[in-house]
Amino acid sequence: MSQMAPRHTVVDGLRIRYAESSGTGPDALLLSPWPESLYAFDGAWDALSAHARVIALDLPGYGGSQVSPALQSPEAMAGFVLRVVEALGLQRPHVVGPDIGTSAVLFAAANNPGAFRSVVVGSGGAAVPVNVTGVLKTWVEEPGTDQYRDLDPAALVDTVLGTIKDFEAPAHIRQDYVDSYGEGRFAESVKYVQQYPAQLPRLAELLPSITAPVRIVAGAEDPVVPAENAHFIAERVPGSRVDLIEGAGHFCWEEQPARYAELVADWWNTH
Repeated sequence: MSQMAPRHTVVDGLRIRYAESSGTGPDALLLSPWPESLYAFDGAWDALSAHARVIALDLPGYGGSQVSPALQSPEAMAGFVLRVVEALGLQRPHVVGPDIGTSAVLFAAANNPGAFRSVVVGSGGAAVPVNVTGVLKTWVEEPGTDQYRDLDPAALVDTVLGTIKDFEAPAHIRQDYVDSYGEGRFAESVKYVQQYPAQLPRLAELLPSITAPVRIVAGAEDPVVPAENAHFIAERVPGSRVDLIEGAGHFCWEEQPARYAELVADWWNTH
């Protein structure tokens, strides 16, 4: 078990949860995936902290951070990511944005070319036309989110964790995920992916302008975000690289944390 110790700060008037490692070296920012929290990096935390001063962050509306309806889209969240870098005093950090962080980080890297030392994304929608499957496709395409306001977060979390091969979340992490998406918070978070059809085409136009080194890491057996999304990014971002983790599904950072950390740290050390 890692030594993650989350605490809160206020950024743009929002109460934001983050955890900071005791590591030294360049700054590195990890953005929480969905529907999880910053604890998704628990298994990789110690390994990554050996290479950088690591800050894991729950984006607004995810994990333990306050909801902001205005930020539930990739473009809007990109602006927040850039502001939180400044608010936390991070010095041109490496940034890791799996899952929903993929589109936000890429928008941010395109809009502010000097913001990040390096970028690791993956397991998030990026392709145009939108190319996601299974329940994620349903969430993207359904009109509205009111039907999810009374969703049982425990059932959601157990279903999600049940897709992760040979993984059982510690009780405190499972409970944190459950607490993160109750009281209508999951319904608010679905609004983010419902913006994919409108915003991913704009992102696609910006990808060739990204100058930060980009590595796309994803599970080779992802059942909801096909590998075509990773290749779509790599074909458009100059000098980018795709690494598909064999045997891993969507939540590769938890399913194979050692391999995930190895790929991330290698990218940091290379750049």
